[in-house]
Amino acid sequence: MAFEFKFEIEATDPNSAARIGRFHTPHGIIPTPVFAPVGTQATVKALRPSDLHELGATLILSNTYHLYLRPGDELIKELGGLHHFMAWDGPILTDSGGFQVFSLSDTRKIDDDGVTFQSHHDGSYHRFTPEKSIAIQENLGADIIMMFDECPPPKDYDYVKNSLKRTHAWAERCVAAKTREDQALFGIVQGGIFPDLREESARFLTAMDLPGYAIGGLAVGESKAEMYATLDIMHPLLPSEKPRYLMGVGAPEDVVQAVLRGVDIFDCVLPTRIARNGAALVKGGRMNLRNARFTRDAAPLDASCSCYTCTHFSRAYLRHLVKANEILGHILLTLHNVHFLLNLMRQIREAIRKGEMQQFASEFLAHYPPVTGHVQK
Repeated sequence: MAFEFKFEIEATDPNSAARIGRFHTPHGIIPTPVFAPVGTQATVKALRPSDLHELGATLILSNTYHLYLRPGDELIKELGGLHHFMAWDGPILTDSGGFQVFSLSDTRKIDDDGVTFQSHHDGSYHRFTPEKSIAIQENLGADIIMMFDECPPPKDYDYVKNSLKRTHAWAERCVAAKTREDQALFGIVQGGIFPDLREESARFLTAMDLPGYAIGGLAVGESKAEMYATLDIMHPLLPSEKPRYLMGVGAPEDVVQAVLRGVDIFDCVLPTRIARNGAALVKGGRMNLRNARFTRDAAPLDASCSCYTCTHFSRAYLRHLVKANEILGHILLTLHNVHFLLNLMRQIREAIRKGEMQQFASEFLAHYPPVTGHVQK
């Protein structure tokens, strides 16, 4: 079934590259800028689909590599596709599996045709090619699918330069392999932290006139300053009429900085992962509930937050759950963290609509200290 994927820009910020948009998909409209909670294995950890709806999520991400290995993309197709399988009726994005192939398998073998790797579950051997990645994603049935690319080390110029040839050839093969007209195939611009290679990759992929473009190969070891500088390079190179997706980035300070540089879509495991480790996202930064100073603290995580966790429970109770390793602690902190990021996106969209994004960003960043390093995607 053919579907017209449209991206409408509703407003732009006069003092930055930030913009508000609407991306039309078969399962609904995605308002941008948007944060997509990560449901790696067809579930956002600790949350029900109804929780995600109540929180206001409009896009979630699932993982091609993990679902291919378990329970299998053909089984998911047999059971009605990913939307039906996980009971989520909103838009879904699936990545290509490329990042996991390169990050989870130490014994991978790369050639111009594809990648052979071992499963991190049982050591069995598998092979991904561009055609295989597209076939898996078509079986899963997400609204937005990604090209199979190589994710190289961001600071090795010679390696990144050589890998671009392979990534671009694989991009052409992905386009040729795609058969479903109800899925939007996004290209992934690579090039590490090198301006000339980013420009080369952007020019090659934008010439293919795809529905959207991702910025890959960031949040993988470079500094925040290097990431922001790369985003500054990307802004004029990507078509303004297409959505821009910064893969695997979700730290609040990075989201705000990237929106200023014209990014529309984000995803990251950060809110769910740090919740399982007893941490909460709050206005002043991250709050570690394992800290003994919260033992008798009767205040909510954030008195200005309207989420279920903050309106019902104290820091002392949440600390108790974390220290006791109770599942409810993971659930309540995940609810809060996902709410925090989704609410941040709502605030960002409102600031852009008012033409006040620079002021909002300055005030937010002044009270939100950056965290050193990046959470793994």
